[in-house]
Amino acid sequence: MNNMITMGEVPGGGPARMDLAELLATRLLVQGNSGSGKSHLLRRLLEQSARMVQQAIIDPEGDFVSLAECFGHLVIEAADHSEMAMHAAGERMREHRASVVLNLEGLDADQQMRWAAAFLGGMFEVPRTFWYPVLVVVDEAQLFAPAAAGDVSDEARRVSLGAMTNLMCRGRKRGLAGVIATQRLAKLAKNVAAEASNFLMGRTFLDIDMARAADLLGMERRQAESFRDLDRGTFLALGPALCRRPAMVRIGAVETQSRSAGPVLAPFEPPSAPVHELILAPVPVMDMPARVRRAPPAPVPDLLSQLAAHGQAQAEQEPESAPPTPETDVEREARMTAILRDMLEDDEVAFRSAPVLYQDFLVRCRIAGLGRNALDMRRFNRLLAVARSGVSEDISGSDDWQQAESMAADLPEDLQGVFLFLARAAIEQHACPSDAEIARVYGTVSTGRARRLLGWLEDRNLIVLRPAGAGRRVLAFIGAGWETLPGVAEG
Repeated sequence: MNNMITMGEVPGGGPARMDLAELLATRLLVQGNSGSGKSHLLRRLLEQSARMVQQAIIDPEGDFVSLAECFGHLVIEAADHSEMAMHAAGERMREHRASVVLNLEGLDADQQMRWAAAFLGGMFEVPRTFWYPVLVVVDEAQLFAPAAAGDVSDEARRVSLGAMTNLMCRGRKRGLAGVIATQRLAKLAKNVAAEASNFLMGRTFLDIDMARAADLLGMERRQAESFRDLDRGTFLALGPALCRRPAMVRIGAVETQSRSAGPVLAPFEPPSAPVHELILAPVPVMDMPARVRRAPPAPVPDLLSQLAAHGQAQAEQEPESAPPTPETDVEREARMTAILRDMLEDDEVAFRSAPVLYQDFLVRCRIAGLGRNALDMRRFNRLLAVARSGVSEDISGSDDWQQAESMAADLPEDLQGVFLFLARAAIEQHACPSDAEIARVYGTVSTGRARRLLGWLEDRNLIVLRPAGAGRRVLAFIGAGWETLPGVAEG
C-alpha cells in the first residue's frame, strides 16, 4: 500500500507529498488566521486519506459534514445526544472502524468542550484489541485546549484540556494521530501544541503568533515577517511527514464543499420598491406573537429562610426515633474519639484536609446516632489533634497531658496535632519521632516540611532538639521537663 498522499504543489518544485504512515506517528499542527485556508487544507487531507485510514473529525461549526456524501462518514449531531452517549460513540466507532464527523454545531461553548472530551475519552479508553490507526482532526483546537481560562467553566476546561493532552501526548501508542488546527498559536495550550512534529503554517499578522510559528519552524525571528506575505491556501511546511527543511506548499483542489462557505461578492442592486414600505410595513395581527400575561414572580426568600425551610422539610421526612438514653458529656466525647480514631486508621485519611475529614466525621456520627451536628468545627479540630497524637487513656487524664493541651491551645490549629504527638512521645518516654512520622501526623509526605515545623517550634522556644550521636536526636520541652529518648531523625 502506498502511504503517500498529495497535498498540493510546491511552487516551482513539483507535487507536495505527505507520508501518511509518518503522520500517524508524529502528528500535525496547522496554524493560520481566519481566511488563510486552514479548513481547505484539512478537507484536502481528509479527502486524500479517506480511503486509506479511519478518520474522526471534531467539527465545532459543521464544516465537514459534506464528507458523508462522497466518502461515507457517519455524521453525529452532538446536540441530539447526551454526554454519556458521546463517550459510547467514541468507543463504538473504533470497534466498528467507522469514520465519523462529530458535529458540535448547536451547542454552547461549555457543552462543546464536554461533548468533545467525552468522545475523545471513549476513543482513548477503548480496549487494546481495537487500537487501529485513526486520524483525529480537531478544527479550531484553541476552543478545546485553551491556553488560559475563558468564559467556560473550570470543570469543562479541565476535562477538555485533559482529553486533548491525552490525544497529543499519549494517543500515538493507541493508534490515535492528532491533527489540530488553530487560528492563533498564542491561544492554544503549549503542552498540546508542543507534541506535534509536523507543521503547516499559514498567513498570520500578529507578532506573537509569527514569532511562535518561526520558532516552531526553526526560522530566525527576522524571517517571521514572511508569514504576512503568504497567499490564501499557501502554507510553510516542515516535519518528517512533509519535508526536512521549511518549504512553501500550495494546497490543491478539493471534491467536497463546506456548507458554511464565506460570502461571495455579487453586483449590488438596490430594491425597486420604496425601502420605507418594505421595512416598516405594518405587521398583520395574525402574525404578531401573542403576549402571555404572567403573574408577577414571588419574592425570593432570604438565605436563612431557605436553610430553615430545608432543615424542617428533612426533619419531617425522617422517621421519628425513640428518645435517646441519657448520656454524659464524657461518654459522648469518648464515642466521638473512637469514631475519629477509627477514621485515622486508614492511611489515605491522614493526607486529607480538616474540612474534608469533618464532613466524613459528621456522617459517621449521624450513623452512630450522635445527631446531625455532633461537634462544631473548632471542637473537632481539638479532638482531631488529640487523636492524631496517639495518646493513651492512661496518660490523657494526667496533669502533664493537661498541661500539653493547654500549651497546644495557643498554637495554630494545623500544628496542634504535631505538638501533642511530640508531647506524648516525651511524656511517655518514647524515642524521638522521625521526620517521616512527624510529616504523616501533619498530613504530608514531605520530610522537609516536618523539619521546618520543628524549626518553627524551636524558634518559639517551645522545644529544643539536641544531637545524641550516630544520627540520633533528643527532643526536650522547655519549661515542662519532658524529654524523649534518643531517636533516629530519618525513618
